[in-house]
Amino acid sequence: MFETLGNRLQGTFDNLRRRGKLTEGDVDAAMREIRLALLEADVNYKVVKDFIKRVRERAVGQEVMRSLTPGQQVIKIVHEELIATLGQPGRLNLGMQSPAVIMLVGLQGSGKTTTGAKLAQQLRKEGRRPLLVAADVYRPAAIDQLETLGRQLDVPVYSEGIEANPVRLSANAVKHAKNIDATVVIIDTAGRLNIDEMKMDEIRGIKSEVHPIETLLVADAMTGQEAVRVASDFDSAVELTGLIMTKIDGDARGGAAISMREVTGVPIKYLGTGEKTTALEEFHPDRMASRILGMGDVLTLIEKAQTELDHEEAEKASKKLLSGKFDLEDFLDQMQQVRKMGPIGQLMEMIPGMNKMAGGVDMSGAEEELKRIEAIIQSMTIEERKNPKILKASRKRRVAAGSGTSVQEVNSLLRQFKEMQRMMKQLSRGRGRNLASLFGGRM
Repeated sequence: MFETLGNRLQGTFDNLRRRGKLTEGDVDAAMREIRLALLEADVNYKVVKDFIKRVRERAVGQEVMRSLTPGQQVIKIVHEELIATLGQPGRLNLGMQSPAVIMLVGLQGSGKTTTGAKLAQQLRKEGRRPLLVAADVYRPAAIDQLETLGRQLDVPVYSEGIEANPVRLSANAVKHAKNIDATVVIIDTAGRLNIDEMKMDEIRGIKSEVHPIETLLVADAMTGQEAVRVASDFDSAVELTGLIMTKIDGDARGGAAISMREVTGVPIKYLGTGEKTTALEEFHPDRMASRILGMGDVLTLIEKAQTELDHEEAEKASKKLLSGKFDLEDFLDQMQQVRKMGPIGQLMEMIPGMNKMAGGVDMSGAEEELKRIEAIIQSMTIEERKNPKILKASRKRRVAAGSGTSVQEVNSLLRQFKEMQRMMKQLSRGRGRNLASLFGGRM
């Protein structure tokens, strides 16, 4: 989401780094570029104005002018002020009450129902017992969607159908939660196309009836400045306790995420990073700032790996990898493990400096390349994957036809794989033990 903004800012920072000494004019020129980059990214004008003022005051001060690396010092200031703008990390406060009630509000199409299911799954991993509540009685599809997600996740869903009164339904759901010993109730309220006073009265009624400990707005990052206005309106109506930004894996310009906390004073608590029910991250301002500035986000990458990857399998794979005896079957398994962690573009931007190494390459192309490789290997028999040497002309034609590729592409993959095996054998003779530890093995 922040790719364009990040590239613009990094271009400005490169210019600063090249200067051994900074004048006030250099700082002002850099501030103009940063201001323009933020405005183009759809950051709220007042937020940009205040941000630039704070950065400039520090950048023309003694901490920069006397620094041996003034360019790096300005980047450090921008990083710190960006973290300050994004605000302190907000965490769910479920208190001591049981069940704790969480009410989700937002416009229609913001991903509220899916977010409720993601939140339920996350809370269950933390040892809670969630109950999902289908309180959007105006859209039968929303009720069906929540019930389907509940079955997939094995999380109970409370519903009274489309004839129910949402306020009474919510009160009944809390009673039901006590009966089934649920510890958290997540109420999916009705989405709306715009700020509708009648619907606002409804969520005020629900809040008054069930006293939620958390009232979270689910806001679509793709709506830009509109998301900031919606957050302000909902906060005025029902006093929000937090925000969940969805669709940050899309091509939004990112300004809403930067503006939200500053404009509303309400903390961002989670980020929706994809369609999967596992694609919900706790919001970390420092990590977000680092991603925006192209500094990577290794901590989130590690957390994703710990959550998604099978560590026993990873250890076995690392041993085979370093022995040079791994085959295409092992390669396919490892590739599928990595893809569980999310889109390759998201993973790449978490690695410091990777955006520069990629040289502006469209990461969607990398995703397509992985799919193509996967299709080629899956079109082979188990015997062929384990012993690629038996892939003669007729077999290659069959694999190409089965994967929708050409014989040349099959040959290219086999050549690359053979070269990878050769390199890994060389590495295993020298630095094998160090590499094993990198891949999680204890050789």
